[in-house]
Amino acid sequence: MSTDTRAEAPAILPADPVVPDPVHADQSFDGSELLAEGGLLRLATAGSVDDGKSTLVGRLLYDSKSILADQLDAVERVSRERGLTGADLALLTDGLRAEREQGITVDVAYRYFATPRRTFILADCPGHVQYTRNTVTGSSTADVLVVLVDARHGILEQTRRHLAVGALLRVPHVIVAINKLDLVSYDAGEYHRVAADARLVARRLGIADLTTVPVSALVGDNIVERSARTPWYSGGSLLEILESIEPGRGVEDRPLRFPVQYVLRPQQAAASTEYTEYRGYAGQIGQGVVAPGDEVVVLPSGRRTTVIGVDTADGSLERAVAPQSVALRLGDDIDITRGDLIAAVDGAPEPVTEIDAMVAWLGDRPLHPGDRVFLKHATRTVQARVEGVRGRLDLDTAELEAASCLELNDIGRVSIRLASPILAEDYAESRTGGAFLLVDAAAGLTLAAGMIRPPEAEAIAPENDIDWQI
Repeated sequence: MSTDTRAEAPAILPADPVVPDPVHADQSFDGSELLAEGGLLRLATAGSVDDGKSTLVGRLLYDSKSILADQLDAVERVSRERGLTGADLALLTDGLRAEREQGITVDVAYRYFATPRRTFILADCPGHVQYTRNTVTGSSTADVLVVLVDARHGILEQTRRHLAVGALLRVPHVIVAINKLDLVSYDAGEYHRVAADARLVARRLGIADLTTVPVSALVGDNIVERSARTPWYSGGSLLEILESIEPGRGVEDRPLRFPVQYVLRPQQAAASTEYTEYRGYAGQIGQGVVAPGDEVVVLPSGRRTTVIGVDTADGSLERAVAPQSVALRLGDDIDITRGDLIAAVDGAPEPVTEIDAMVAWLGDRPLHPGDRVFLKHATRTVQARVEGVRGRLDLDTAELEAASCLELNDIGRVSIRLASPILAEDYAESRTGGAFLLVDAAAGLTLAAGMIRPPEAEAIAPENDIDWQI
């Protein structure tokens, strides 16, 4: 899932020698050219304003020797010009003019780096509540979410919001980095107090895998190397934890899901007569593996057929895995169009016209029952009507509270009726098949990121006895 926020981002300053151009994530990137022995890990960072998130990212890059000498020279020069006694490592990731002027991160910045043990794609997400939509974007494809907390301030509302986003998006691993230990004299009691609060919030939200680590991003304690200033802490440094996380069940291990994006039918336009009878179905493998000889079902028609070829621009493949983009040739002549799904025969999803979902509302205007929107699910876009707002997530209690609408940055539960069926899956079972976007039908703006849930499922936390029916 991704949300388009680039149109609202301030312009990049390409001529500024201090900050390398941010590299924005390519969702089709599979990391094959960068893979270290431990594999690829997608990492997102989040935290409240001034919790030191960009400094932590800069420190992680610097201490792991993942920045170039000229980049460091430029950062040190500008830091001196600003009267700082040391290098402001936040300049390595704060790549936009507005970020440097305000001292906050406003857009997601992606960095690629590798250690001898693992390759990382790091998404540095904004901390300000106004940019929660960007946090959703950066976290949507993450394997690990690192939430920073200022040890002096503890768990804030924005911390709860970031943890809630991680829980809703089913990010497999969450790390709470309790930062600025140097400002509380490396006091073990302060760390354990904040860590206990973080675990309480995580338990309420249903986060199964949460790790806490005491750090000082400014000084470098427990970022790459373990610090001698925290002898009461027996765990690993942040980088050691990231390198040791066992990859979960990958999308390649799940049943095939191949949303059709385009039908390739060159006919008379083919450069070679070899392709005049060619018919292929192009798209990106959402999950699973596909190979010639596999039996598949085409949805929503339900017709079964066999894959006879897997093609790319560089030739045919013996097998392809998620998230590769390929074209499939099928053994039978079936009417297939954009928006259809080619899936594994076993466990294929059923078409539905009503869904129950949790949404992170990103629109400037409130969401009300009766609103008509477009719902974009995989490669299919359908008209939709919001039937009801069934509650808003209380970030203090992690329970749903009664609400008649959802406003900017609210997280809530809604019921939606669709004009045409989609092949929806429970987001808890399939992050690719269970995610969707709500789009303003008139302006084309992204309004919400949604996660489909089974109608009979309980809320993110046990509901009270409020009648949710609107």
